Amino acid sequence: MLIRMTESSVKKLSNGDRCYRASNGVKPGKNGCVKNHYLYQKQHCYPEEKIYHVAHNGGLYKRPFNEVFEETPMLVAVLTYMGYGILTLFGYLRDFLRDWKIEKCQNATEREEQKDFVPLYQDFENFYTRNLYMRIRDSWNRPICSVPGAKFDVMDRVSYDYNWTFKYTGKVVKDVINMGSYNYLGFAENHGLCADAAADVTMKYGVGVSSTRREMGNLAKHEELEKLVARFLGVEAAMAFGMGFATNSMNIPALVGKGCLILSDELNHASLVLGARLSGATIRVFKHNNMQSLEKLLRDAIVHGQPRTHRPWKKILILVEGIYSMEGSIIRLPEVIALKKKYKAFLYLDEAHSIGALGPSGKGVVEYFGLDPKDVDIMMGTFTKSFGAAGGYIGGKKELIDYLFTHSHSAVYATSMSPPVVEQIITSMKCIMGEDGTTFGRDRIQQLAENTRYFRRKLQEMGFIIYGNNDSPVVPLMLYMPAKIGAFGREMLKRNIGVVVVGFPATPIIESRARFCLSAAHTKEMLDTALRMISEVGDLLQLKYSRHLLVPLLDRPFETTYEENEE
Repeated sequence: MLIRMTESSVKKLSNGDRCYRASNGVKPGKNGCVKNHYLYQKQHCYPEEKIYHVAHNGGLYKRPFNEVFEETPMLVAVLTYMGYGILTLFGYLRDFLRDWKIEKCQNATEREEQKDFVPLYQDFENFYTRNLYMRIRDSWNRPICSVPGAKFDVMDRVSYDYNWTFKYTGKVVKDVINMGSYNYLGFAENHGLCADAAADVTMKYGVGVSSTRREMGNLAKHEELEKLVARFLGVEAAMAFGMGFATNSMNIPALVGKGCLILSDELNHASLVLGARLSGATIRVFKHNNMQSLEKLLRDAIVHGQPRTHRPWKKILILVEGIYSMEGSIIRLPEVIALKKKYKAFLYLDEAHSIGALGPSGKGVVEYFGLDPKDVDIMMGTFTKSFGAAGGYIGGKKELIDYLFTHSHSAVYATSMSPPVVEQIITSMKCIMGEDGTTFGRDRIQQLAENTRYFRRKLQEMGFIIYGNNDSPVVPLMLYMPAKIGAFGREMLKRNIGVVVVGFPATPIIESRARFCLSAAHTKEMLDTALRMISEVGDLLQLKYSRHLLVPLLDRPFETTYEENEE
């Protein structure tokens, strides 16, 4: 559904925002305005566009919230489906040739003596790998041989058997502009304050701890880090873990279990999904960033209770992310918190991509919206992105952290964080907070914000379809067709630009994309070079699909509405 909004149809609301009338036959509300909170917007946002959709919702928001998803052109969608169809047909033809030994089969297969066993490999997964993924496998797992900063070096490799195996040529592609790493604030570096501090700590403590926190691996540095994280987040206490993925997957099962309900955004990260499934709780999925869908599930959960018995749920936990790493969208946190309070649920916020990258002082999506950290029950994040290190954290009330310290598998059984990694986090976090006596941290946050807005604006002006929020440093550029996934990655590398390309099943089948990640380490000259090359490849591959017809998130074609329970 597309709604044309014109300045002549504006009526002011009591909170100073504007509500745009619908001119395509959509039935307006009683006040003459469309009763859809996805259509509210401040007047000064994108005045040059005639057709646009943004997300902004009245008095809950203290700032404009611009989030756009342009409609997939019908011809592009049809051609994309046709592309996958043709690849599938040729895949079956090649499988036929392999069965008759006409073509050599190089994929993993069961041994002849195990043919009557339960198959180790799923048939469709094998089919997809050998006939679709293998064609563009060279676009992934490229080995780099330098610091993954604003530029890096890539080892050159070739394949003589259609990407089944690779051979290294011994050559190195130098000074490739890095547009794919999560190095948001540029702390992934081998020189400077953080690197020097980590080197000093390595000399004092060594690299490994060889024990868990509960035994002989609880260093003073670990406790210093956790106190610093709690102070940075504005919560009572925090706990650090050695792996970001395990921070979600191993802690969610400690918080909820059988008789509990998890309401999960359909685009949540695999770590959140795994943690929810391991918990044994019932899982219900709401449409991405759609508050109407979330409220319906909350209301139904309160009214109907548990299946069959209709007893009240022990807990209702809402799982959301700060920035969604494939969409570039930002969670509508003010509305989520309002719903959480209304229905007495708990909120688990994953700030893996938003901590350090959003907010005036880098404190994440909570600060970005000007909210109180106490309104988020479990604040989770990782150190792998903005801090240039490894691991994750959970912050909240002291009772929560004390409970996790004794019940979390990730805390009880995992080896303690490496001391130099801990020092990297401490030093970079103090730099962000300004406790190093400089403004380097604040300057980097500001630079990241400027780079993000500049890069997104230029791509839109070029005619590309990009997804997400205007303030999100994750910038998905839509490729759609399967043949263009590998072609885009190869052509960009030829021009010394390193990019990440993503396709099905990581995205919907017709929404393959290139995902750019902006960094404070990127200079304007680097971004201009990257933009020039992106435009050149866009013309070559005919990727400039945009008609500037932007679709509200409410109408995006996601179909996930399933439920998982303890049975």
